[in-house]
Amino acid sequence: QVQLVESGGGLVQTGGSLRLSCAASGGTFTRYLMGWFRQAPGKEREFVAGTRWMTGTTYGADYADSVKGRFTISRANAGNTVYLQMNTLKPEDTAVYYCAAGESSKAAYDYWGQGTQVTVSS
Repeated sequence: QVQLVESGGGLVQTGGSLRLSCAASGGTFTRYLMGWFRQAPGKEREFVAGTRWMTGTTYGADYADSVKGRFTISRANAGNTVYLQMNTLKPEDTAVYYCAAGESSKAAYDYWGQGTQVTVSS
C-alpha cells in the first residue's frame, strides 16, 4: 500500500525558509510523478511544484508562477523522497502542504500525504 509521509512544516517569519520532506513507501517511485500542492483556508487546493522522471536519476521540475525563483523541488533516495525548499516565504504561502505521487503514464497524481501546516507570520 502506497504511503506518503510529509515532515518539515512549521511557523516562520516573512522572508524565512523551510524545507519540506516527503518519504514514499509501498512501491518503487523512481519513475513516478512526485510533487507538492497546497490548500489555504477557504481556497481550493493548488499545484505548487512537481517533478517528472526523465532518465536515470534526472528529473524535470515544474513550478507554479507564484513560487518560481523562491521554491526548489528535488528528489533523492532513488526517487522515493521529494523535498521542497521554500525560501523568501510570504504570508500568502501559508497553507497546508500536501505531497502527491502518481504514475507518469497516467499524468495524474493518485496518492496523497496527510498534509503539513506551513504558517508564515507577517
